[in-house]
Amino acid sequence: MIIMMSMLVVFYAIVIFILYRTKQTDNPTFSEYSVGGRRYGPWFVAMCYVNSWWPGATYIAFFGLAAGAGVFGFYGLAYSTLGVAMMYFLATRAWRWGAHYNLRSQPELMGLRYNSSAVRIVASLIGVISVFPWVVLGMQALGEVFVWASAGTIPLTACLIIGLVAILIRQYWTVRMGMRGLIMTDAFQGCVAYVGAAVVCLVLLSGLAGPPVGFAELGRLPVEFLRVPGDGDGYGPLYLASLIFTGVVGSLCWPMSFQRIYTASGVRSVKAGTIRTVLISATFYTLLMVFGIAVSQMPVVAENPQAGWFTALQSYGGTWLLGLGVTIVFAASMGHIDGSVQVCGLQIANDLVNSERRQLTDVQLTRVAKISMVIFMLLAGVLAYLTFNFSRLQLLAQISYQGIIQLAVPLFIGVFWQRGSKQGAIAGMVTGFSVAAVLTAIYPDDMPALASITGGIVGLGVNLLVFAVVSALTPPSAAERQRVAEMFDVARNPVRVAPVPVEVSELTEPEGSR
Repeated sequence: MIIMMSMLVVFYAIVIFILYRTKQTDNPTFSEYSVGGRRYGPWFVAMCYVNSWWPGATYIAFFGLAAGAGVFGFYGLAYSTLGVAMMYFLATRAWRWGAHYNLRSQPELMGLRYNSSAVRIVASLIGVISVFPWVVLGMQALGEVFVWASAGTIPLTACLIIGLVAILIRQYWTVRMGMRGLIMTDAFQGCVAYVGAAVVCLVLLSGLAGPPVGFAELGRLPVEFLRVPGDGDGYGPLYLASLIFTGVVGSLCWPMSFQRIYTASGVRSVKAGTIRTVLISATFYTLLMVFGIAVSQMPVVAENPQAGWFTALQSYGGTWLLGLGVTIVFAASMGHIDGSVQVCGLQIANDLVNSERRQLTDVQLTRVAKISMVIFMLLAGVLAYLTFNFSRLQLLAQISYQGIIQLAVPLFIGVFWQRGSKQGAIAGMVTGFSVAAVLTAIYPDDMPALASITGGIVGLGVNLLVFAVVSALTPPSAAERQRVAEMFDVARNPVRVAPVPVEVSELTEPEGSR
């Protein structure tokens, strides 16, 4: 217990040290606070993106899927790499609009595109509501980390409280520094969580450390580990395709994805960062899934696949290797929670509280964002404590994923097509999200009567239909079409970002801002 707890303390101390050393000012502008001044290169973008995408639950839920069901675990690789790769094609327009119009969030882009504060508010609400369950689940994963780090000597409830306190203290810096604090620590946390995990899996699978199982185990797997849902079991033929499609679309709709675009120093940084993200994710996740499948035949893993990451490492290398595994999950959980809380606080301040009638100054926006993050964290912490043993909480996470993809219709059509009205965007998002939420509550896994597609897919279809019909009935005016055409002209040419002022008192409007 002392060894593992000491490893967590050392890791935590390094994170705090990085924050102390890289803090530049106590009074950042809101652009500095929300998007880091748009000055970061591809490696920072990539590590920040990876941290916000892979939560600590990857080592529990997805590892358990591979250890308990075999190759089905690879579906996460399919949708993650495809979804992130699509960001490459969004990069040019999303970044240039962000830089030219000084955008700080995904809902702000949608509000600008449709010239509607209602679109911005609805998109922000869907994003914040959908992210919230994942923060709760992330906090609960931290509780599991301390259960293992204490070797089961500390009661479960106490471990959850320790995890909550640890992340709340860490959030002090997220609230204080904003995006820059995340970017600086994500580089270190990402190296520990994903590069470290990939190295551990590769070394153990290769047999260099003399483990009891390795790559050779893959040739002795039972046939059921090589099947996916829909291949002769109770699921329909469209189940796996629905999961992958939902994941691909959802990966582009999470507010954190656009936040990473806006932190980049240019289009080239976004695209290069996207390529690095795909390479890091594909390497890390492939090795993790192969390791999970290889150890699936170990009795201790087969007994509880969800805890397979911890039990397998303990069997391989005892306390020290288990301590490293616990630290890896701790790093992944911290990075994911940080990114989620930061983007939700930003959207609450920038898109829900701020408005044309109630325009806030940079100082006010930053203050509201900080307060929102604190309240968001406290609510999530309380809910994580109260629902720690609530088995149906995972259903909320599923609903959130089916809900977040409802942003796809107005977002992607708006980015690539000049047609579509604000009335269509609002009606499509509201009806699509409602249909997805109701169907997912009734059918949390799949809909057998529809070849096992998910409720989110049905909601997305309704969303698209409503968007098209309402937009056809409420076509944009000539002035609105001209305004949108000018937006697309902006995206065709390079945009220069003005230097970001450091102190609020020295604030000047960036070149090309609204």
